[in-house]
Amino acid sequence: MSFNGDLEHFPLADVIQLLHMTSKTGILYLKSPKGESQLVFQDGFFVSANHLNNSVRIGKVLVDMSAITQETLNQALIDQKEAGKNRKPLIATLIEQGSIDKDTAFNGLETLIEMTIVEVLTWPSGTFTLDVSKENVSDEYRYFPEKLNQEILLNAQGVLMDSLRIYDEKMRDGTLSKIFFTEESCSNTEVSSPDYDSPEITSDLLGLDVLDTITRKIPDVFIGLKDHDIADEHQQAVASALPETTADQQEQLVSFLTGLSTPSPSASVVPVTAIILLTQNELLSHAITTVCKHENLFIFSSDEENSLDIVIEQSLGRDLHPILLIDIPHDNDGVEYLALVRQKISAYPQISILIAACCHVWHSISMDALGAGARSFIPRPCRHCHEDSYVPHMISFLSGIGSFLKTILPVPNAEVGHQFVLSLNQLKSLSEPPEIALVMLRFAALQFERALTFVVAKSDLIAEKSIGVTTDKSGGATAPLMFRIPLDGHSVLQEVVEKGRLYYGQRSDTVLTSLLHKEIGAPHSPKVMVVPLISRGKVIALTYADFGPKPVSPPQINLIEALAQHAGSILDNALYRKSIENKA
Repeated sequence: MSFNGDLEHFPLADVIQLLHMTSKTGILYLKSPKGESQLVFQDGFFVSANHLNNSVRIGKVLVDMSAITQETLNQALIDQKEAGKNRKPLIATLIEQGSIDKDTAFNGLETLIEMTIVEVLTWPSGTFTLDVSKENVSDEYRYFPEKLNQEILLNAQGVLMDSLRIYDEKMRDGTLSKIFFTEESCSNTEVSSPDYDSPEITSDLLGLDVLDTITRKIPDVFIGLKDHDIADEHQQAVASALPETTADQQEQLVSFLTGLSTPSPSASVVPVTAIILLTQNELLSHAITTVCKHENLFIFSSDEENSLDIVIEQSLGRDLHPILLIDIPHDNDGVEYLALVRQKISAYPQISILIAACCHVWHSISMDALGAGARSFIPRPCRHCHEDSYVPHMISFLSGIGSFLKTILPVPNAEVGHQFVLSLNQLKSLSEPPEIALVMLRFAALQFERALTFVVAKSDLIAEKSIGVTTDKSGGATAPLMFRIPLDGHSVLQEVVEKGRLYYGQRSDTVLTSLLHKEIGAPHSPKVMVVPLISRGKVIALTYADFGPKPVSPPQINLIEALAQHAGSILDNALYRKSIENKA
């Protein structure tokens, strides 16, 4: 086990990007009530896939692309079978035979992988698990290649972007179902001649084409219409983790977990936190994942530290409060985990970190953990410390951990509230638009790394003072930048000018990426804020802000919006007083 989570909370696009960025090798299992699909990675690149519809294999894809004929495919499969221990992947066989070139092979694999991704994007719910353990992978993948003779490695992010484009186009056109094979075509096997798609499997076989060598009978794990028995899933997890435990105790834990497999009455409430579990204990990962789903908490579980930063930043990018739950093993003194706590607190001051450990670890480092910045230290059941009573202790622990996790909420930044009051007081004595816009700029820079004022002209925006754009933001506001952004293209900037409403979020915006970022540089996160300053019903200035080179730190948008509205009222009152004075 490397990591797992829920596709509803951690979308497939983010999972694939995580695998690519961390150079993972393994099989990504994607499960839903419809069945299971798989994506195979090597060093962060796609090498193969298994579509939910088990007849959709690379050979059939190449035939449907008219890249090869059915006869050519049949002969290649015959050659594979006769090759014995020297057998090579189907694509490598076809390339060496001269039946296809490498570009065609790439296109075929891309098509198969794109079909698999698009299929998964249609799922209303599902889970993902990355398995990097060769001993535990299914028989179809137990001979996953150490090194391919023909390196068919596809850029994961590039294929993902193409898949998302296909998905969007099919959704828009109402033709999503047409990209999949019909039920009738699904029943057609890839080879019409003798059953050459089920050769004898040996441990020496290479594995890129394993999907072309499985038998026609779809294994149970791939049966899309089979009822999903959640109790069986819990039974497998418990039996695997606790083989020495009595059947009666195993059944107690399975029964408890099964009872948690339905959402709680509060499941309709939108979560504001994301649980990120770091543990080597697969049973604990399975159990806490079950609890979090019951409590409608976002959950991501991993046994590797190098995936934490990406998940934390993606949680912050969704305005979720990340709660890092670190499980310290029984035989670990905890020193390295205390260093991890300090590191994450330094990088992400807004995060909450909880430590879970057995009693003897709790006694030795609990105060040190709190001193390092951990928010809480939780004693958890341990098979070594509670050998005879582990299951009752685990049930008791799981009974309370869910409600406890829901109480961990982000702590508002007291400095932001203090500065908000100061900004309100500053506005009372101001009457000129530049002065008022500067107050808004400074308050925005308090919660963002970069902030910039734009004056709204007739057909474009003129960049005024900035903070954190050309110099470190500790230096305060700089001189006007004076570059211009036209208002003739559709962008979030133009939208805020037209509608007069604050925007905070991220979306595809070519004006930002091709014009604004050309002037000030692209931020680490695409999440931005644009706030209008309105006078007499017209937007006269914008405050743009982003997080610069740092990860997202969810701002208190309500205070920024309130300050902008108050600033507009102050400006209107000042203009009204001037008009009265002029008439007098």
